[in-house]
Amino acid sequence: MRSGKELLTASKSYASENKLRSWFEVLLTISLSFLALSVILFAPISIYYKIPVSIINGLFYVRLFVIYHDYQHRAILQDSTLAIWMMRAVGLYVLAPEMVWRRTHEYHHNNNSKLSISGIGSYPTVSTKRYETLNKKQKFIYLINRHPATILLGYITLFIYWLNLKSFVQSPLKHVDSLASLVLHLALGYFIWSYFGGLILLLGWIIPFSLTFGMGAYLFYCQHNFPGATFRENQDWTYDNAALSSTSYMKMNPIMHWFTGNIGYHHVHHLNSRIPFYRLKEVMKDMPELHNAATTTWKIQDMIACFQLKLWDAEKQKMITMREFQRS
Repeated sequence: MRSGKELLTASKSYASENKLRSWFEVLLTISLSFLALSVILFAPISIYYKIPVSIINGLFYVRLFVIYHDYQHRAILQDSTLAIWMMRAVGLYVLAPEMVWRRTHEYHHNNNSKLSISGIGSYPTVSTKRYETLNKKQKFIYLINRHPATILLGYITLFIYWLNLKSFVQSPLKHVDSLASLVLHLALGYFIWSYFGGLILLLGWIIPFSLTFGMGAYLFYCQHNFPGATFRENQDWTYDNAALSSTSYMKMNPIMHWFTGNIGYHHVHHLNSRIPFYRLKEVMKDMPELHNAATTTWKIQDMIACFQLKLWDAEKQKMITMREFQRS
């Protein structure tokens, strides 16, 4: 079995795109999401038919977000001026403007599974010993950041507040696009409310984005915070080990893998983020080193198991719950 640089080198042969395939996936996803929004806004059909369309559009937005995320990783469409402007627009639309998203997400990839209180580009994770040194306010903030409500309400907590409002307030000149994203999002929502009413605002805007960001935040959380995940101090950290032992493979049916842009093959993505999303399944199949990744699912019991994990126990070499910490 290969490891370290040998494994990283082997993955590079898959870090090439089919430009026609990339454009097809981008344009198909944008077209489907636009069609779904148009049905909600304009189609003369019962509101009961528009409810499932609203949910499906939320799933289209998940896929669009993952494709945008792939573009920011320089995995697809890097030599196209059209793609540059199209993806900037997508970033603003999905509340992930280029400046703050690229900076924080690249930090996440280069520091995945390192113990940290900062939580830049990720959720904060500290050891039991470090947690004991925190004051009451720090402990409260730490636990709030990892609370299920914070994650599932990611539309407000992570994307509106943390990724855009907070980044702009802290550094206005550096994050003008965060302000632009908020203004665009609120303006489009106000337009829908003004011309179509509150119910269509709910179905055409609030429900799809709430679903998108709730799913996205949970996917991001559970694929690095799951039973069996390992965390390291900076000096003990290696890139390949973080990808293979601290990142999960999320089991889904083919339809959900499509809607989520194959982000469930997350350990493959973390091994080499330049691999296009539509090749991740191929890589996992071809490389036996990737077959034994820890798994997560959408099952309620698995979600609860992930949500309960709060602290890294260095002695037990595992994540533990607050109840386990209090007992010890």
